[in-house]
Amino acid sequence: MRIAMVSEHASPLAVLGGADGGGQNVHVDALARALAARGHEVVVHTRRDDPALPATVTLAPGVTVHHVDAGPAVPIPKDALLPHLPQFTAELERHWRRTSPDVAHAHFWMSGLAAAPAAAALQVPLALTFHALGTVKRRHQGAADTSPPARLDAERALALTAARVIATAREEVRELAVMGVPASQVAVVPCGVDTRRFSPMGRTTRGGPGPVQLLCLGRLVPRKGVDDAIAMLRWLPDCELVVAGGPAVDELDADPEVHRLRAVADRVGASDRVRFVGAVARPDVPDLIRAADAVVCLPWYEPFGIVPLEAMACGRPVVGAAVGGLLDTVEDGVTGLLVPPRSPRSAAAAVRRLVADPALRRDLGQRARQAVVARYDWSRVATATEGVYALLTPAGRGDTAGPRVDPGSQSLGEIVSTLGQD
Repeated sequence: MRIAMVSEHASPLAVLGGADGGGQNVHVDALARALAARGHEVVVHTRRDDPALPATVTLAPGVTVHHVDAGPAVPIPKDALLPHLPQFTAELERHWRRTSPDVAHAHFWMSGLAAAPAAAALQVPLALTFHALGTVKRRHQGAADTSPPARLDAERALALTAARVIATAREEVRELAVMGVPASQVAVVPCGVDTRRFSPMGRTTRGGPGPVQLLCLGRLVPRKGVDDAIAMLRWLPDCELVVAGGPAVDELDADPEVHRLRAVADRVGASDRVRFVGAVARPDVPDLIRAADAVVCLPWYEPFGIVPLEAMACGRPVVGAAVGGLLDTVEDGVTGLLVPPRSPRSAAAAVRRLVADPALRRDLGQRARQAVVARYDWSRVATATEGVYALLTPAGRGDTAGPRVDPGSQSLGEIVSTLGQD
């Protein structure tokens, strides 16, 4: 198949760890490569944020990244991209008129808004992965949610008009049902992990014996719960925490979130046991994980969560918050330990169990590795995604096209026509 992926703000070429650089970038990159390895041709359409970027870049055999001109060629926070989506749509339609894809797969709601009109005009079936739902974000962040006001209406309209929503976790299916999206409109395909790169075997940055080393890895934004991971050190005097993510190491001192997290460390008397290493190059991530005795993931909410999978693939036990996708990937007491979200004391108790019982730590890590290989290797995820695509093509579609928007709801066309007016 000729597959068009649309990832308006999350380029597979991006450096990870910034405010808008994380799991979606990894997902799009790895899924595109895995689909190409199965013989498909994949083009990833992403917004140009640097005038020096070429029009196209070959990411891997069979995978091309197309930089779309939509707004100024400078970094723009994703929540400010809405006014530039009509230009993105026009560029997509021009590109697809030259070479029509067999299926389009939009990643994130704004990619869906950009892709849906072009897909409809050219009768290209559209699959949609939200990666995060606005209803969940608003519930947890409240007034701190910077999403455009159109997001909630747009997500419901997109979910009802896309040929299929590809959810990454069972929790998302339940959230979509509350929005009025029937289960028949949704397929569940998890995110994946490269089980060859992320493996217990390989180099490690660990220098030798020392204190128990814990790792937090990912974007430094409040919802990721890094402050809770730091706060738990109050009850873990023999543990050190490495915090990886955020800006480059030489820019950490100027970062407001790092400043806030250091204040938390000072408050709990752990400033000498928290080490910020900044953004980590993607090839160095497995080494960083293998250097840890356990990986701590304590988000307030998490649509899926790729870091827990990467840790599990490296044979490291995860202490994770019992939210979102972690409820699918981390089996409590079998492949890791789950704790209530926003409870540093509970997280500390779980870490203490691992510290006190090296055999448990080893067994959890081994079973975690086995689970990832069996369920989450990218080759398995690509096969499942390909199966969804096949149902949407003329040969496989039959009568399975998704339902239309209810007449009483705001139509997708109305939403698109008001872009940038919020």
